[in-house]
Amino acid sequence: MIPMISVAWAQTKAPFSGGGLFDLLVPFAAMFLIFYFLLIRPQQKRTKEHQNFLKNLQRGDDVVTASGLHGKIHGLTDHVVTLEIAPECQIKIDRIQIARVVKGV
Repeated sequence: MIPMISVAWAQTKAPFSGGGLFDLLVPFAAMFLIFYFLLIRPQQKRTKEHQNFLKNLQRGDDVVTASGLHGKIHGLTDHVVTLEIAPECQIKIDRIQIARVVKGV
């Protein structure tokens, strides 16, 4: 036999009280911190290192572009690099597209 629950007991039990705004913000703050330290901060660090690398480029450096072209820097401006990819064959590319400097090629 199933015991009967009295109506008085059911009415005296407090309804579910949801947490406050603070309880809602704690998980979001934790997720933001995780995203910051795992995604945002490392990307900012890589961007800063690449910008410093681009500032230190010099004429005569052997470089590889982001698209894979190998060449020697023939000329530099603030935004454009002139690469010599073969004797008497020069191309102009955006400075930001230089991926790395190659040594000993």
